[in-house]
Amino acid sequence: MKSLNVGLVFFLSLLVWGVYAETASSPLNKSEPFPSYQQDAELIRTTYERNLYTLPAFKMGHYGLRMYRQTQDAKYSAAIWSDMARVASRLNKFATEVNTPEQIKAYSATRIQNYGKKTDVRGKLRYAATRSQPEYLYLGVDLLGSMARANEYGLKHRDDKILREVIRRYDFAKYATDPAMIRAWAAQLANQVYWLRQLGEQDVVNEFIEAFKATYPDSKDAELTDQQFMNKIYGLTHIIFAASEYYQHAINEKDFQWVYDYYRNNIDTIIERSKEDVIAEVGINFLLAGLDNDPVVDKTRKAIQGAIDRDAGMVPSVKGETELLDGEHRNVLTIMLLDWRGAHEVPTVSKQPEIFVSVPYGLISQ
Repeated sequence: MKSLNVGLVFFLSLLVWGVYAETASSPLNKSEPFPSYQQDAELIRTTYERNLYTLPAFKMGHYGLRMYRQTQDAKYSAAIWSDMARVASRLNKFATEVNTPEQIKAYSATRIQNYGKKTDVRGKLRYAATRSQPEYLYLGVDLLGSMARANEYGLKHRDDKILREVIRRYDFAKYATDPAMIRAWAAQLANQVYWLRQLGEQDVVNEFIEAFKATYPDSKDAELTDQQFMNKIYGLTHIIFAASEYYQHAINEKDFQWVYDYYRNNIDTIIERSKEDVIAEVGINFLLAGLDNDPVVDKTRKAIQGAIDRDAGMVPSVKGETELLDGEHRNVLTIMLLDWRGAHEVPTVSKQPEIFVSVPYGLISQ
């Protein structure tokens, strides 16, 4: 009897240990609460910040600037300096080497050739829409973004006058109101028309928005391919982002009522037909307008949270890829969506002078 009791105790011990081991090895077993949105944001933040300074300057700056605008944490200062250096290098090149019509033509010809090699749907659309006006790649994609970023920091290029003279040679409405260009570059054009306004140059924001609405009437959504549907939503989200000067200023919902009404009426379709970065951007558009408790925000957060690969500590691509470089955009957006800290007009040379003690060559205070 004694031996039977010992055997029974041993058997029960093994059984209990087996249950414990299985439970302990499961990151999300039924007895544990599901991670909060903030906890999942921290999971992804840890993944990226462990490797932040291994990323190229553009990606490092993209991540660091957004995190600084959210947190004002000085640990992102080096990433911001790297971004300033990238901007300075590009503007230095344009001010000294690419500013005459002949130089711009040669530069743009090289840029468009690279698009001619692309085989994806978006790449082909961009090549077809831009090959007859390749200077757009220089003016809109390369020059305006760098000038606007310097402007946000409270800086400008030492040859700002030369660069503005270049901008004024072109009528940007030509690009911003072209339906083929909108179908290829909706989000980028949204950025660029607002950058022009920000810089005090040609204002074609309203013309772009009217052309965008005409290119993508809501009644025709069902006829769009998934790629074109996402291009439409991406364009909408960037209208809001650009109007906020990229998370620096709160948005008044009434100024963009047509956008928010569209989101509310179509959020389930957006989630079904869009990639995670586009879904996250829709949610952040609501947060920028102070609409934290809108049901759309929770729907986007749940959709994104459900896409997280917890072993990789990030949101993978639609193909399941977990490469840090390619995933930076959607994952920094995920952090912002899940752990929103508000809009802040930072960093600027006047408000955070400690970040701008050593400004890269070519940039000066406005």
